Amino acid sequence: MHYATAMLQKTLTGARTAIAVPLFFVFTILISASFILMMSLRLRRAGEWIIQLWSRVFLFLPPMTYTVTGTENVNPGTQYFFLANHLSNFDIPLLFRAIPTPIRYLAKKELYKIPVFAQALHIGGMVKIDRGAGASSYAAINEGVARAKENGYSLIVFAEGTRSRDGELHPFKKGAFRMAISTGLPIVPVTVHGTWSVWPPGSKVFYRGHANVVIHEPVLTADLTVKDIDSLRSQVYATIDEQFHEFHGQQPKS
Repeated sequence: MHYATAMLQKTLTGARTAIAVPLFFVFTILISASFILMMSLRLRRAGEWIIQLWSRVFLFLPPMTYTVTGTENVNPGTQYFFLANHLSNFDIPLLFRAIPTPIRYLAKKELYKIPVFAQALHIGGMVKIDRGAGASSYAAINEGVARAKENGYSLIVFAEGTRSRDGELHPFKKGAFRMAISTGLPIVPVTVHGTWSVWPPGSKVFYRGHANVVIHEPVLTADLTVKDIDSLRSQVYATIDEQFHEFHGQQPKS
C-alpha cells in the first residue's frame, strides 16, 4: 500500500510538472510583453506589480508555501546589497516576494536567449552575467550593477555563485563582496532554506514544499575597502550559516 501510494504521488508530481512548465513558459512570454510595455511607458510601479505577479504564479506551480522573517530590517526607501545563499531556481521568485523593496538580480546569459523574456530582463534592469567571458564579463557586471543602483534598485547576489548541488551551504565567493563594497550599499545577509527539496538542481520535476527566508540586520560597507573583503565575507557567512543550520536542526530525521 505504501509503495502504491508513493508511486501514485510520483506520477502525479511528474504530470503536474509536465503540464505546468509549458503553460508557465507561455505565461512568462505574455507577461514579459506586458512588463516591457509598462517599463517603456515609465510606469515602474506597474512593472513591479507584474514582477510580483510572475513570482506568485511561479511559486504556485509546485506549490511552494513560505515564511519570511526579518522584514523590519529593511527600510523600503533605502537601497541595499542583499547577499543570499542559493539552493534552487525557486530562490529568485521567492526573494522577489520576500524582500519588501524592488530588487534586481544577476541573470545568466542563457536566459537572454529566450525571446521577449530577454528584452524584459534588459529593460527591467537585470544584470547579465557571462561566466565564460573573463575580464570583460566583470566589467559588464560592474556596469550593470552601477546602472541598477543609479535607477534606485537594490541588488540581490547569490554569494556562492551558483546553486548548491547537494542542498548544503558552500563557501562564498570574494567577487560578491568586492562588488558590494564598490557600491557602498549596506549588505543585508539573507538565509534561504527549503527550496532545494522543492526543485533540486538537475531534477526534471518539482515537488510541493515549504521554504523559509530570514532577512538579517544590515552590515554597513561605506567605509570599507578591498582589504576588508575576507573579514566581511566571514561575518556574512557566519550569519547565514548559523541560521541555515538552525533550520536544518528543525527538519525531521529520515
